[in-house]
Amino acid sequence: MFKPNDKIMIAVSGGKDSIALLHILLKIEKAFPKASLCAVTVDEGIIGYRDEALKFAIDNCKKLGINHAVTSFKELYSYSLDKIVKVTSEKGESGRGLTPCAYCGVLRRRALNLAARKGGVDKLATAHNLDDETQTILLNILHGDALRMARVKPVLADVHPKFVQRVKPLCEVPEKEVALYAYLKRIEFQGIPCPYASTALRNDIRVMLNRMEEKHAGVKFTLIKSIERIRPTLEAVAEEVKLQECRNCGEPTVGKICKPCQMLRKLDIR
Repeated sequence: MFKPNDKIMIAVSGGKDSIALLHILLKIEKAFPKASLCAVTVDEGIIGYRDEALKFAIDNCKKLGINHAVTSFKELYSYSLDKIVKVTSEKGESGRGLTPCAYCGVLRRRALNLAARKGGVDKLATAHNLDDETQTILLNILHGDALRMARVKPVLADVHPKFVQRVKPLCEVPEKEVALYAYLKRIEFQGIPCPYASTALRNDIRVMLNRMEEKHAGVKFTLIKSIERIRPTLEAVAEEVKLQECRNCGEPTVGKICKPCQMLRKLDIR
């Protein structure tokens, strides 16, 4: 995933996974003097949740001596996630439109890429663990977009100059093992879940996979390994993604208008 002289930015949310990854990569980086680390946190604007997580992110980066940047939805899009949820509710789309997690996922990915590009880094490391990856696999299938799995992988393809390559170093590490590492190392992190998480289909898939793992140990590893085996076939049949620049914001997109701009236009808040 990395080269000896990479400049790496770590996406640090303040939770156990991202802060554990921060500590692990710093430990590894010490053996590679030409490599460097920095971190970024995206403040989505979730009152009572993100402000606490931000404190953990800032404190850990300061303790480890890692340069840390903070960006926010309010800064980039003029509105916080709480505001987006409020507008969605007022427009009567709650329960039948996109969930808060759908908005958050798209806008956060954009925010992270902008921060990584601004930081001039070679790689953007995210702390997606085994549980996250297996949940995403089933999400793509249930959403009828199985071929998306050809593109969503541990090391994303370098497809456009404006996209910083993303890597997922913890993709084969179970969530429980990440948590155990954090506790054993006495790492301080935010332990409460996002208040909007329960609204997403991903949450139901998480519960189902955990129940299956309890009854059939190793099922998560089997699932991700199965996808890795069939990925070459999926890549062969999937259409090549041709990117262009969004007519509105200039960022890379498949269509004429990028997904973040479409979402914000739909809400009439931009």
